[in-house]
Amino acid sequence: MGKYQLIATAAMGLEAIVAKEVRSLGYECEVENGKVTFVGDETAIARCNLWLRTADRIKIKVAEFKAYTFDELFEKTKALPWENYLPEDAEFPVIGKSVKSTLFSVSDCQAIVKKAVVERMKIHYRRNSWFDETGALYRIEIALLKDVATITIDASGQGLHKRGYRIDQGEAPLKETLAAALILLTNWKPDRPFLDPFCGSGTIPIEAAMIGQNIAPGFNREFASEGWNFIPTKVWDDARIEAEDLANYDQPLDISGSDIDHRMVKIAQENSFEAGMGDLIQFKQMQVKDISVKSEYGVIIGNPPYGERLGEKKEIEHMYKEMGQAFAKLDTWSIYMLTSNENFEQLYGKQATKKRKLFNGFIRTDLYQFWGKRSPRIGE
Repeated sequence: MGKYQLIATAAMGLEAIVAKEVRSLGYECEVENGKVTFVGDETAIARCNLWLRTADRIKIKVAEFKAYTFDELFEKTKALPWENYLPEDAEFPVIGKSVKSTLFSVSDCQAIVKKAVVERMKIHYRRNSWFDETGALYRIEIALLKDVATITIDASGQGLHKRGYRIDQGEAPLKETLAAALILLTNWKPDRPFLDPFCGSGTIPIEAAMIGQNIAPGFNREFASEGWNFIPTKVWDDARIEAEDLANYDQPLDISGSDIDHRMVKIAQENSFEAGMGDLIQFKQMQVKDISVKSEYGVIIGNPPYGERLGEKKEIEHMYKEMGQAFAKLDTWSIYMLTSNENFEQLYGKQATKKRKLFNGFIRTDLYQFWGKRSPRIGE
């Protein structure tokens, strides 16, 4: 087994949660802006792709160096042992980004890195011609930040939020990774009731069910690195067997979701069945003001409309007030609402116990946390 510098990329504000997940898999890590870095072998690549709920991607860091000129970028890239990663038939597109760097032309940086890799491969594979690139995908990224070039290979392929269960979605779907993060930021445990009153396409309840039964979020999808020749098939087989063994399919769950739009409720049900959770989650059409619960000590998580569009604001503000009135009776429940509306607490009628800044895509939001009474049960 080799040792690799690995990067789990993360949305702004989620780095600490990703780091906690990485550590729970047994890997020591460091937290930086937008990423968590750690050392791991081929098994770590497979396990992190399968298990990380809140990370965006897993990447292998090939190198990091200063680059002020295109010549420097070319020579330092060419000097890297690309033959350790790329077989002769590898498909290796190069993507890039540049921030506050002398080499600001991304397209030029991409072309130079591509040429440097090709030249190195020509020497190693003793070829004069260009490569056909008919094999497995090794997507290379050149990222320049303040003249420091970081070269990585993407081990995930599609982003890790693509769990494979979303058949359909609404206009502004919540990313699965953010939905999982919202749940992990709460005090919810699988033996407690869980409700999402703005369920949309069902992402939050589905992610809660997967967390509740300890199902690896990447279990039903494929990853780019599954086709890589330096990661034996057995590594992936063993990682999937481990995931299957650790799943707790017998864990009973009390998870429900509701939405004002009957079409979204139908979509949520379809997505839930696709995720294998169809019998575990109850979905129904309902306005938030009509919500009432019989159980106690549950958790409500919601991503309500923010009122960002013109003409929606008054309607949304009225709904926030109704929500506050409906939830005021639920004193044993903990309530978590994600919104960009800065007047949410005033409209809801209560000050949050705690607020946490998060980004929903490019929208700056706050997770308003209203903690309910503690359960009298021991350890709660």
